[in-house]
Amino acid sequence: QVQLVESGGGLVQAGGSLRLSCAASGRTFTTYVRGWFRQAPGKEREFVAGINWSGGVTLYTDSVKGRFTISRDNPKNTVYLQMNSLKAEDTAVYYCAALSSPYGSRVATNPVEYDYWGQGTQVTVSS
Repeated sequence: QVQLVESGGGLVQAGGSLRLSCAASGRTFTTYVRGWFRQAPGKEREFVAGINWSGGVTLYTDSVKGRFTISRDNPKNTVYLQMNSLKAEDTAVYYCAALSSPYGSRVATNPVEYDYWGQGTQVTVSS
């Protein structure tokens, strides 16, 4: 059974940091694009960051550039999202996702393209 399990969410003050992790099990995601999305109440799910299979290609939505960093550890089948200088508008449920793209360099931003999803972790930033 394929599972993506997020962890690391919580409540933090504005300006603080959190590190999200997404551990995969049930299959090897080494060649998959990995992505982070978020969904705030009443809003659509939006792309936050993505990384290709090697880590050589990363992509961020404009609002998090310079503050968030995505990385991956393929032997651990895990992807991370380091979030610094958090703002109240970063408050959302954060989801990790995986897209089958063997050895590709394109990082998809449309959630419908992703094959697997985690259950989400809540991030709340107090102002």
